[in-house]
Amino acid sequence: MKRLLALLATAASVVGLTALAGPPAQAAAGCTAAYTITSQWDGGFQAGVKITNLGAPVSGWTLKFTMPNAGQKVVQGWNATWSQSGTTVQANGVDWNRTLSTGASADLGFVGSFSGSNPVPTSFSLNGVTCTGSVTDPPTDPPTDPPATGTPVAVNGQLHVCGVHLCNQYNRPVQLRGMSTHGIQWFSQCYNDASLDALAEDWKSDLLRIAMYVQEDGYETDPAGFTSRVNGLVDEAEERGMYAVIDFHTLTPGDPNFNLDRAKTFFSSVAARNADKKNVIYEIANEPNGVSWSAIKNYAEQVIPVIRAADPDAVVIVGTRGWSSLGVSDGSSETEVVNNPVNATNIMYTFHFYAASHKDNYRAAVSRAASQLPLFVTEFGTVSATGGGAVDRSSSTAWLDLLDRLQISYANWTYSDADEGSAALKPGTCNGTDYSSSGVLTESGSLLKSRISTADNFPTS
Repeated sequence: MKRLLALLATAASVVGLTALAGPPAQAAAGCTAAYTITSQWDGGFQAGVKITNLGAPVSGWTLKFTMPNAGQKVVQGWNATWSQSGTTVQANGVDWNRTLSTGASADLGFVGSFSGSNPVPTSFSLNGVTCTGSVTDPPTDPPTDPPATGTPVAVNGQLHVCGVHLCNQYNRPVQLRGMSTHGIQWFSQCYNDASLDALAEDWKSDLLRIAMYVQEDGYETDPAGFTSRVNGLVDEAEERGMYAVIDFHTLTPGDPNFNLDRAKTFFSSVAARNADKKNVIYEIANEPNGVSWSAIKNYAEQVIPVIRAADPDAVVIVGTRGWSSLGVSDGSSETEVVNNPVNATNIMYTFHFYAASHKDNYRAAVSRAASQLPLFVTEFGTVSATGGGAVDRSSSTAWLDLLDRLQISYANWTYSDADEGSAALKPGTCNGTDYSSSGVLTESGSLLKSRISTADNFPTS
């Protein structure tokens, strides 16, 4: 769990509402624009715009549209630089989507405010050309399969990495959505038959992330005991058809190499014990901080072979620099991973965020990285990076919509009754037996349950 992110102010620049200079826009021969209001609340909303270039390739683009109501305003956006003058909204392509080949699309989004009504804009132009065309070619995406029946593990089986996606036994991309425990040394009482039944059956969670702290009264104090507890929770998840992410929760100190020997001992044991299971994913370092990417990479390239010796097929997730922010919280970016990836196969890279603290520039980094790296959001919160404070509903929704669109799997911090804003359950819940009713959910828990419990529709062909 993130506690101190002192370098937030020095992170990569925000994709904000001020237009950035780029190469001259070229005329587009035709285009389509699909505008969707993805969520709405009192006085505010989130919208997505998908533009498709039907003409010749362009190396720079400007999208314009008119808000039907003078009270509609763009507040903040992503995947473009946004500006508004009166009712006219303008979005300019940014580095990673500025070039659009024939038939290529760009997905943009923004959070807006409104007074009165919130009608949908109907007139769009790309580089001065009205978007009235239609896509006549057959869709490139395969048709949606009928909803699969069975638990997440029963449907998807052994997972693996294919390209930048997490894929199932049918070699089709899937997104897992679920919850993370809090530190099992502090909240073990929250993980029992009743709570795990509620998570699997009522929340319809695809996964349980098992947060085993190494320090802070964790693994180092009782290696055998904590290893046994982790294995027990893996079994509990398996019985309910959920995937289990085994999280070697290093936080302080931030250099994972401090725990290299412990990691080798732990993962050698749990990989050998769980090698025949289809539901296990290994997360080898929670949030590296105060350490270079090269040092993290060196750690990963020593721990992964230990896992592979016993369990050659399971997915392994590697933490990234700056509290698993792909380096953004250290003023870097995903390029350090792209240019110097871990020398291993069937791996993914971790990204963590806390919605009230990490916004446009972090979302921009994920949007860029997702086309080059397989990402897994093994931890995120709806509140600030301290784990406390108020729920930032608009930023949380923007994040969840982005992860859904990019098919990035996630686990929310935290399925516990901790007395902090990030907890899904109200304090005292784990002393009872009710984990299902709305009365035991916090604002964060209610938001996450509403998202996780929607149908997965895992592809099977």
